[in-house]
Amino acid sequence: MNVTATPAPKSSVILEVELPAERLSRAVDEAVRALSRRTRVAGFRPGKAPRPILERVLGPGAVLDEAVDRLVQGAYREALIERAILPLTNADVEIVQAEEGKPLIFKATVQVRPDVELGDYKNFNFKPEIETIDDPKVDRVIEELRDQNGTLAPVEDRGAQKGDYAVIKFEGSQDGVPFEGGTAERMPLIIGEDRLIPGFEDNLVGLSVSDKKSFGITFPDDYMEKSLAGKQAHFHVELRELREKVLPDADDDFARSMGDFTDMAVLRTGVKERLERNALDKARHQFADKIIDYAVANATLDLPDILLDQEVEVMHDEFRTSILRQGIDEAAYLKVTGKSEADLHADFRPDAEKRVKVLLILSKVAEAEGVTISDADVDAEVERGRQRYTGDAKLAKYFESERGRSFIRSTLRRSRTVEHLVDQWLAAHPEHPALPHVEDGPRGAIVSPSAEASAEIDATDPGSLGGEDHDHDHDHDHDHHHHHEPAPAG
Repeated sequence: MNVTATPAPKSSVILEVELPAERLSRAVDEAVRALSRRTRVAGFRPGKAPRPILERVLGPGAVLDEAVDRLVQGAYREALIERAILPLTNADVEIVQAEEGKPLIFKATVQVRPDVELGDYKNFNFKPEIETIDDPKVDRVIEELRDQNGTLAPVEDRGAQKGDYAVIKFEGSQDGVPFEGGTAERMPLIIGEDRLIPGFEDNLVGLSVSDKKSFGITFPDDYMEKSLAGKQAHFHVELRELREKVLPDADDDFARSMGDFTDMAVLRTGVKERLERNALDKARHQFADKIIDYAVANATLDLPDILLDQEVEVMHDEFRTSILRQGIDEAAYLKVTGKSEADLHADFRPDAEKRVKVLLILSKVAEAEGVTISDADVDAEVERGRQRYTGDAKLAKYFESERGRSFIRSTLRRSRTVEHLVDQWLAAHPEHPALPHVEDGPRGAIVSPSAEASAEIDATDPGSLGGEDHDHDHDHDHDHHHHHEPAPAG
């Protein structure tokens, strides 16, 4: 067997395989025996029908097709072993020559693990940027605390104004005909937030309780309900309730109500300290993000489509879960927006490409920096998964599987790698303020939308394609949510 391997775009390899004519001849004999056993032919016992009779029953090319298929599958596996290739998917096979008495020649195009070539990821000229916490920023937090602890009181001596809490009754119609969704007996809203049609709430300003008002409104051209977009409607509104938020005074009593604070000065000091801690944490995360962007910008890799397709599926499941939490069904969302699933996938693809690049490049950096994750670390995350998803057997099973453990290992490894790079820079710049985390330790691997989405489609993190991670996966099936055997896809 003669095998030639040629690199191709999108992290793929073209294997050209040539087999001697005698192997095809033996495969034809084996095909005759196999087809004879599987095919009922009148007058012949199973396995005894000769080739001419089989071809009369099954068609003139049946035996050769069976022989070629058997031979190609075996030869493809041999070629993978000979060239030490671990495929991401089944191969795309092209039969170049398949004639009896001549060598069998075929080409197999297979997507392989992308080769990541790192550039510089350490010698950057930027540094962490720490937000300065001044009195105006403390003032804003104090005002937010007052707003959060405000009470609602009825408005009696004036008309409605922006910021008031109102309850309205309204009836909407077009050309005198009520339209679906255009009527409500009691609609709560905060005047000025424009949660309804733009301009609608402006018509409520100045009204008192029990006042009624009629007015016309034009729906915006991009209104979600297409049948109303750009159309004019008439509304009849009654103001049923009106309340205003009354804020507590910013005094020592208010400070004491916020916790263990003796007066306003102590509360302000506590707020400032918290903001400063948050500023350090934010600076650390933003600095880490810039390091990641720098490493990605300087690295080179050619992404295979299969990894992009997987990440698009992960993002789609994240999106589906997100809108469900808001009470929105995906089918209803697609109908209202006029999009198809293919449109969604096209929208996701650019971000999916960025995400996969980050995953693969950070895994390569982890390899270069010698960052490892122990089995004990993975076991601890699996246990966290059990506790967090006690009511979801599918998620718990995923995190305990080889696929799930691979996801956890590569996710923890990337997180630890980024923290390692940040700490390296801080150690080399002792004059810089420390950047501790507000949270206790690095974020876990299982508490993220991506983790839940990967579990949903049984995906493995693309970052587990290289470095230490694949040493822990027994089946080497890292790429997708389907199980791939090293056989050609005809």
